[in-house]
Amino acid sequence: MHGDSLSSAYGIAAKRGWVALLVEQLKHERIDYSVVNASISGEVTAGGLARLPRALSQHRPAVVVIELGANDGLRGLPVAQMSENLAAMIALSKKAGARVLLVGMRIPPNYGPQYTREFEAAFGALARRHKTALAPFLLQGVAEDLRLFQPDRIHPNEAAQPVLLENVWRALLPLLRSP
Repeated sequence: MHGDSLSSAYGIAAKRGWVALLVEQLKHERIDYSVVNASISGEVTAGGLARLPRALSQHRPAVVVIELGANDGLRGLPVAQMSENLAAMIALSKKAGARVLLVGMRIPPNYGPQYTREFEAAFGALARRHKTALAPFLLQGVAEDLRLFQPDRIHPNEAAQPVLLENVWRALLPLLRSP
């Protein structure tokens, strides 16, 4: 798992975050994978790309989940730059022999309609271009309900974590069951 605060359980106990819930789901389903959560709060795609080669070498994953881009968007960084970084992470992961799940993100409309559209579309375009799995929107079913957010209105609270897991699980399960 290579992500940002949305996957590092920012503001809640790590054992209550969606990645920890994923570990429990794997045990429950009797699917034999270990999970390494290399997520860092505040991470942008450039930082994720810089850290990925070492993580791939150290852990030799069969599956890499990339949940990055939200902080690029919140900082208004160019979508093309974010896409290049994500594409490089996908390529590095595949070259290391891993199957890849890209987790999509959306940003609030206050960044302008063009940027908002381009940002959201980038994830699907990357998944198609690189023939990788896609979880279209991590916060599906959460983003529109302020009760599922911490007081900062950015980070999902503990009650939202099972929904985040389900949003990823649907796209991840086929990768876990393929050879």
